[in-house]
Amino acid sequence: MKSVSIILQEAQNIKSFVSIINKYPYDIDLRSGRYVVDAKSILGIFSLDLSKPITMEIYSEDCDDLLADIKDFIVE
Repeated sequence: MKSVSIILQEAQNIKSFVSIINKYPYDIDLRSGRYVVDAKSILGIFSLDLSKPITMEIYSEDCDDLLADIKDFIVE
């Protein structure tokens, strides 16, 4: 499992993010505080506090292609 912090602040960003995530077969969760939602769910993402970075958990070790596709959303 790999974890990265991401930021999603605009509706258009969320739509693009979910579109990219849905191309991959991995199970991916987003965690904000005590809430966890499926990263492939637009409605789930909108239920999170998007004012601060969110932790993305990818349940695969070989996900460098996914990380490259979402590099614009990753917070260093």
